[in-house]
This record gives sequence, structure tokens and C-alpha cells, in this order.
Amino acid sequence: MHPPKEVTIYDLAKTLNISAATVSRGLKDHPAISKTTRKRIQEAAKAMGYRSNNFASNLRTQKTNTIGVIIHELNSHFITSVLAGIEKVTTAAGYDIIIGHSSETYKKEVANALNLFHKRVDGLIASLAYDTESLEHYTPFTQKHIPVLFFDRVEPNSPGTKVVIDNFKAGYDAAQHLIEQGCKRIVHITGNLKRNVYQDRLIGYRQALVDHKLPADAELVIENDLSEAASMEAADQILAMKQRPDGVFVSNDFCAVVCMQALKERGIRIPEDIAFVGFNNDVIARLAEPQLTTVNYNGTEMGEIVATHLINHLKGKTNIAHTSTVVIKSDLIIRASSLRKEKKKGRK
Repeated sequence: MHPPKEVTIYDLAKTLNISAATVSRGLKDHPAISKTTRKRIQEAAKAMGYRSNNFASNLRTQKTNTIGVIIHELNSHFITSVLAGIEKVTTAAGYDIIIGHSSETYKKEVANALNLFHKRVDGLIASLAYDTESLEHYTPFTQKHIPVLFFDRVEPNSPGTKVVIDNFKAGYDAAQHLIEQGCKRIVHITGNLKRNVYQDRLIGYRQALVDHKLPADAELVIENDLSEAASMEAADQILAMKQRPDGVFVSNDFCAVVCMQALKERGIRIPEDIAFVGFNNDVIARLAEPQLTTVNYNGTEMGEIVATHLINHLKGKTNIAHTSTVVIKSDLIIRASSLRKEKKKGRK
């Protein structure tokens, strides 16, 4: 069975007894066409099943009005907030988005980049996967002068605009809060230290320890993939330490909550025995018992900022080559998991 013939503007023009040019303008709500005629055109288009031919338009303009977005995970409140911010800005500017999901693997990130390149996106926004070490798969975009912007997980020394938080300060503030609560031996559970976000948080954490003349032993840093299994293993590592820590700063809320639960099941009291601070302010932080102190940063704001920079570049208002790094604010939300001295919950 053959598919029905596509309705064209010429079919609409013939039915309405007007020119194809008038139909084309009417479909675009051009002010030169009267409201009455525009309404007739749009009603006829709906009744006859007309679909605009974006492919033909794209060939003429050499634009697709689409933005590619590569994200490293989907099951994250932060990432969904970033996507909401991107979508808000791109929709207002008349662009659609195509999302590629790397599932935290370099291999899938490369495949996503190639797919979006062949879909001829007008620009690309990306956050790097857990194990990405090379940015060569973005070279075809730059060679074609297609703008690429990175957010959150970035390669610090790469050219172009990057939108991040001050992970050093966030790590410092998390460790300092635990110190202020009387913690003397603080473990840091982190992800892949080749990623800027984890490396910078580690440096901030260590600087806080040094500034307060506390031990920053290598044993106190646990690097893993922040998965459920790795989080439970981290709890085992903490319990096996000869000198048990009294504070833990984790670079991910999910990992922090799983580790807390595993320790509670072994008789460890949170925060009386070990105080905890997480990162991201995901929903699980509020559902945990006790509720988790965590670093909060606005994903929607990050999405809006990175999308605005890209749209402004595409419209010729700014040049992303002239902006290196945009840093947005983060803050520490203090909850019961870390309050050893203060009983009152609050915000720092």
C-alpha cells in the first residue's frame, strides 16, 4: 500500500484560489496577509493534512534550527533541570533540541557526537562522560564552524565557552562545614579524578584540611564509580580503617545515601558517629534518614546560561571564542546528616 501523496502549498493555493506565495506567507503568519486570509489558509492546511517541508527549507537556508545536547546521564535531577533550562531558551529562540545520552561511556559519547553531526545540528551543548579523555570527536564540528559549548563536566584547557560551578569552593565549603561540626578525620568519596568536577572538589577538600591542620592522608580518599555497589564497598572500606573517620564528604548524593544506609545497618549512628555531606541536592537527599546535607547548584540556571550563549552566538550577537568560562553560584544546604553541634537546620 502506497502512502498518501503529501499536500503541498500548491494544492492549498488551488483549493483556496489564491497564489502559492500568499499561502506560504499565510502559513508563516506574515503581517502582509490579512487575518481573514491567514485563518482560511491555516484551516485549509489543517483540514487537508498539510505538513511544512522543513527539509526543503533547510536545504535553502543551510540551517536546521536544531541544537544537539549530549548528556552523561538521565536519572539525575540536576541533568533534567539543565535540560529544562536549555529547552526554555532554545524554544523561545525557535530552535528544537535533539538529545544524545552517553550513559557515562566515551564510546557512546563519540557515537552521539557523530550522529548529531550528520543530523546537521546548528550548534552543540555537551557534558563529558565519566571516562572521556579525548575531545577529537568534536573536531568535525569546529572544522565546519559549528559552535560547541560544554557545561558542568568540561575539559578545562579546551578552547571555547564552558559553564561550570566553582567545584574547588564547593569542596572546600563541604569539608569546612564538617570541620566546624567537630570532625577531625574526614573521608572523601569521589568519582573519576580525570574529570574536572571531581578533581576540583578533591583539591578544595584537601585545602580545607590543610588550612585547619587536619590529616589529608591518601587512605582517606576513596575513588570509585559512585554506583550502588561501589557505595556499599566504600562503607566496608570506611569500617575497615584502623582509625575510623568521623566525617564523610561524597561527590554524589546517591552514593552518600547508599553509603550512609550501609553504615547504619552496621550500627553506625549518623551524624553522631560519622557526619555526612553529599553533592547535587538530588531528591534522594531529602528522602534520606537523616536528611542529607548537600551542595546545591541551579541546573536550570546552568542550562539557560549555556543555551543563551549558544543562541547569541548563532544570531551573531556574541562570539563564544571571546568567553572562556562562566561560573555560577553554588551553596551548602545544611540538614541533619551533618549536624553534630547544631540541632537547628538551616542554610549556609
